[in-house]
Amino acid sequence: MSDLPGPAGLAEVLSPHTGVITGIEATERGHSSDVTALVSSEAGRWFVKAVRDRPGGRRDSLVREGLVNPHVQPISPAVLWKAESSEWLALGFEVVDGRPSVFEPGSPDMSAVVDVLGRISALPLPDVAAGWQETRWDRHTDRPELLQGDTLLYTDIQPDNILIGDQAVWAVDWAWPTRGAAFIDPALLVVQLIATGYRAEAAEGVVAGCSAWTGADPEALDEFAAANARMQVGFARRYPDVAWMQAMADAAQEWADWRLGDGSPNCPAQAPPGIT
Repeated sequence: MSDLPGPAGLAEVLSPHTGVITGIEATERGHSSDVTALVSSEAGRWFVKAVRDRPGGRRDSLVREGLVNPHVQPISPAVLWKAESSEWLALGFEVVDGRPSVFEPGSPDMSAVVDVLGRISALPLPDVAAGWQETRWDRHTDRPELLQGDTLLYTDIQPDNILIGDQAVWAVDWAWPTRGAAFIDPALLVVQLIATGYRAEAAEGVVAGCSAWTGADPEALDEFAAANARMQVGFARRYPDVAWMQAMADAAQEWADWRLGDGSPNCPAQAPPGIT
C-alpha cells in the first residue's frame, strides 16, 4: 500500500475498514481537515476526512463531527467507520451524489437551501451537544445572552457544504456544531447571500421562510449582525491577503449597516480593541 497516492501511512490506517485500497483521490472539500479524499477499495467507496492525531482544533473538530453525525442523519451523509492510529484520525462517510449549491441571485437552489436549514433547526438537541455552547461571537458583543439558546447549530453554511442531488439535499462538513439561538444559521446564510450579490433586504427575504428567523427577536438579530461584522472585519484585518475573508467582512458590514442604519452608535465601523 505504500505506493498508493496520499499521505504516508494513511492507507494502512484505513485498510482494516476498507480492505485492499485501490485508489485515494484527493478532493478540495473540507477545509477543517488535513486530508479529504474519495477512497476506493475492493469493498466499496467512501468519502474520508482525516487529521493528524495531535491535540488541537482540527482533531477536536473531527471528533465533534463524529459525535454529532448519528443525530443529523439523513441531512448529513452517515459516518460508516472511524479509524485511528498514533498518526491519524479518520472518518469514513457514505458517498453521496450531489453538486455544490449556487447562492447567487436568481439561483433555483435557494428553496432547497432554506429547506435544509429548516430541517436542521427542527432537530432535537442531542445530549452530546448540551455542553457545546456557542461562544464565537461573545467577545464581540456586550449582550451575549441574546445569542444563547438550545438549538443545534450547523454554522458552516457555504455553497460547497450544501449539496444538491436529484432526490435529496445534504448539509456536509459538520466541522463545529454548537448549541445556540436558532436564528444564527439563517443569519449566516444572509451574510453569504450578500457576499454573492444580494442586497441586504433581499437576502433577508430569502430566509423569511425559516421559522427560526421569523420567530427571532429583532433586537437579537441586530446584535448578532453587529457582532458578526466586528468579528469578520477583525479576521480580514488580521489576514489582509485572504480574499474570501475580506468578502465576508464586506458582506457582514453591509448587513449590519442596513439593519442598524449608517451612523448608528451600535454600527460596527471598526473592529473592537485588540483586533488588528
